[in-house]
Amino acid sequence: MTQRSTRRTVLATGAAALVAGCSKYGDNNSSGAAAAASSGQELAKTADIPVGGGKIFKKEKVVVTQPKKGEFKAFSAVCTHQGCTVGSVSDGIIECPCHHSKYRVADGSVAGGPAPKPLPAKEIKVKGNSINLA
Repeated sequence: MTQRSTRRTVLATGAAALVAGCSKYGDNNSSGAAAAASSGQELAKTADIPVGGGKIFKKEKVVVTQPKKGEFKAFSAVCTHQGCTVGSVSDGIIECPCHHSKYRVADGSVAGGPAPKPLPAKEIKVKGNSINLA
């Protein structure tokens, strides 16, 4: 005897499948990025990072900024709103393309948009003209 699916069964099954299939927006292979981010590899030369701006390293999920000449900072490139990778850095602001959250290049604090908290700081080491992940 075949049992008919009830509306409640179909909804419950669909909801379970949806939850199981969810991942953070823009999250692609975070385990590989974590391994790369801890390797101490060179990210850039100091000349590659503009004053008042920065550069996004998508593979490592890191954004490096230069708020003032000779001062370099690094933050997670993963937006705290829904996990997208930030898309641009200019005029003192890091911006996420998904919902336009904005962060300050000096400290990663929220400058606008729906982001609930600052970008977490990442450790870098500047030796001569080389910027490395710590």
